[in-house]
Amino acid sequence: QVQVVESGGGLVQPGGSLRLSCAASGVPSGIIFRIYGMGWYRQAPGKQRELVAHITGPGITNYADSVKGRFTISRDNAKKMVYLQMNSLKPEDTAVYYCNVGFARDSWGQGTQVTVSS
Repeated sequence: QVQVVESGGGLVQPGGSLRLSCAASGVPSGIIFRIYGMGWYRQAPGKQRELVAHITGPGITNYADSVKGRFTISRDNAKKMVYLQMNSLKPEDTAVYYCNVGFARDSWGQGTQVTVSS
């Protein structure tokens, strides 16, 4: 089965930066990785999971208004990786961040905790 593993989270001060990584494994041989979209989601305590960034197979990106201009999603198809560069972090960005891949939408990892605090 497909597995995704998120990493790169941590504690950072407001205005700081983090780079999150997501590695996909167990990708079926019939899957052409580069044609599928991928997304980053986050969930804060007591709140629903929300989509924060998405990238299509061709590389078109979309962002939640709350992170637009601060976050950048990218992908490396050869490595089966997706990244989220997070700049100018705010306390409101504090959440567990999850990766999801378009060919295995029910496969969720454990997430990586991002805490923005002084």
